[in-house]
Amino acid sequence: MFGLGPATCIYLAAGATDMRKSFEGLYGLVRDGLRCEPRSGHLFLFCNRHRNRLKLIFFDGSGLWVCAKRLERGRFYWPATGDAQGRVVLSHEELHLLIGGIDLAQTKARAWYREVTNEERSPSST
Repeated sequence: MFGLGPATCIYLAAGATDMRKSFEGLYGLVRDGLRCEPRSGHLFLFCNRHRNRLKLIFFDGSGLWVCAKRLERGRFYWPATGDAQGRVVLSHEELHLLIGGIDLAQTKARAWYREVTNEERSPSST
C-alpha cells in the first residue's frame, strides 16, 4: 500500500464526479479541473452524485494508484463547493473521519497548532 506523510496534501474535489472515470479521466480532472499536478504525490478524492462511491488517485513515485470504495448503505459527507478550483483541502484526520462515515460538517476541531503550508492555503487567505 502507500503511505501518506505529513507533507502529503489531501484534496477533495467538491461536487459530483462521473465514477466511470479511471486513470486517464481522473488524471485529467486533477490537472485541468483542480489545477494540480497529478504526479505531485498528493492524494485526490472524488465522489459520485449519490455520495455512495468514492475514488482516489495517488502517485507513489513509480505509478498511479486508483482506489475505490462503495458503501453498502449510507452516504459520504461531501461538500458541494470548494475554493476557486473546486477543491477542499483535508487534514489526514479529516480523511480518516470522512472514509469512516463521520459528517465533517458536524465535527469541531480543537484549536491545536497545525502549521499550514502555502499549498494548503486557500486563495482568499494569501
